[in-house]
Amino acid sequence: MIRACLMVLLLLAAPMLFVSPASAIGDPSEALPNAAQEARAVEIGRQLRCLVCQNESIEESGADLARDLRKIVRTHVAAGEGEAQITAWLVARYGDYVRLRPPVNAGTILLWASPLVFLLIGGATVFAMRRAPKAVPAPLSADEHTRLQRLMDT
Repeated sequence: MIRACLMVLLLLAAPMLFVSPASAIGDPSEALPNAAQEARAVEIGRQLRCLVCQNESIEESGADLARDLRKIVRTHVAAGEGEAQITAWLVARYGDYVRLRPPVNAGTILLWASPLVFLLIGGATVFAMRRAPKAVPAPLSADEHTRLQRLMDT
């Protein structure tokens, strides 16, 4: 019985041995021949958002646009440009959204402040609901009391 379970588990797990997470990232031919430049390109790519996947860096994404952006970053790195220049070029073309961590400025202050604003609104709502006086029903009139007694007796 145990042997049969192990065989089933092995058959289910075997395809995972042939799937590599790196195979979704891109073609090895994308890599720069200079290891130092490739490391810089990867580091820059990890800070840039895939505009298709939105919550993945261009280094993690398998989308076509991410592949194109990786090629652009590597081209700029090979040309000797610095991280600030490459990021500025991409921000000029795609906006601050291309950064995984957008800067705090007048255009993004609402984005950065919104969690705090919602937390404060939620806290104020809970506080107001707890402090609100409980509505106490008015006592029963003599007629209502008599009707209630009749209903309870039947």
